[in-house]
Amino acid sequence: MGGDPDILTDFIAPEGTNINGSFFTFTGMRVLLTQETPPPTFHVLKASRAEFPALDGQSVSYAVLEFPTGSVNPPHVHPRASELLFVVQGSLQVGFVDTNNKLFTQSLQTGDLFIFPKGLVHFQFNSDSKNYAFAISAFGSASAGLVSLPNTLFNTTIDDNVLALSFKTDVATIQTLKKAFPP
Repeated sequence: MGGDPDILTDFIAPEGTNINGSFFTFTGMRVLLTQETPPPTFHVLKASRAEFPALDGQSVSYAVLEFPTGSVNPPHVHPRASELLFVVQGSLQVGFVDTNNKLFTQSLQTGDLFIFPKGLVHFQFNSDSKNYAFAISAFGSASAGLVSLPNTLFNTTIDDNVLALSFKTDVATIQTLKKAFPP
């Protein structure tokens, strides 16, 4: 099982780091308070171990998700963490598929929370044609990981024949799909 290890100290700091209150403060979300208009496409702003080193060993991270009308966070997996999504503004259609291939979906409104179990394929979609949606996700890992299924399948060097056989289609269809995911 992949996940964050238990640490034997209060916190972990990179060698040579000046430890004071600033080390434990992440200011990268301040841009959200000064942006005048929502982004034109789906956008994620993360605070994981990569962006905020103080999270190392703390088994927690955050992401802010901004959904213009009609935008989607495509099917993806976080291999090392569950995701707890909180809808702050707007509405979202969400869902995940369990290991028995059962789809669980829900329409979320402002103030709702939804859990995506660790390692399961899931998505979020703003189906509202008029209103922007804004959500915050908390993860049970400082490095949840992200495997975007469309990108992983169609923007890699997986052989077109393997994909065509797997999706029960032809190579021409696979090549058409790949064109939408430039390197």
